[in-house]
Amino acid sequence: MILWLNGTFGVGKTTTGARLAEASPRFRHFDPEWVGYMLANNLADHQVSDFQHYPSWRRLVPVVADEIAGFTGQDLVAAQSVLVESYWHEIRGGLASLGHDVLHVVLDADAATLHARIDADDEEPERVRPWRHRHVDTYRSARSWLVDSADLVVDTATHDAAATAHRIIDAVAARR
Repeated sequence: MILWLNGTFGVGKTTTGARLAEASPRFRHFDPEWVGYMLANNLADHQVSDFQHYPSWRRLVPVVADEIAGFTGQDLVAAQSVLVESYWHEIRGGLASLGHDVLHVVLDADAATLHARIDADDEEPERVRPWRHRHVDTYRSARSWLVDSADLVVDTATHDAAATAHRIIDAVAARR
């Protein structure tokens, strides 16, 4: 199974993903951004504003996830915002075509909470905050299709990372 944690910056994807990986040896963190970093490094002469715009990223993420899941025998937890609907359908379809059950979890919070969390995050460089803030509006625009395509939606303004992880674990158990 692939647990895909979707949502925007500040919603708690990374923290929840870490909680899930800590909760059970069955879960392994998978970071699709590394596929993007590899492509950006190798396609430096074909720059895009976001590596998700590379069609190769959307094709390779399912393949890399499949290889890691096959090698380890674990369920993968991918904490990655995918806010373009057609991109999400490509990724989910690619994972499904490789035989993976995908649990699409949308972590949600109101805009004020998201902006406050972005401002409080001292792990990210100051220069990326404006970009992260802009993505809150992008997320709000995509929220309708995200919620419609989600298998589970969790409001992280009212659930901390531990409670969110438990809700996801319950959803995984119900699905098996």
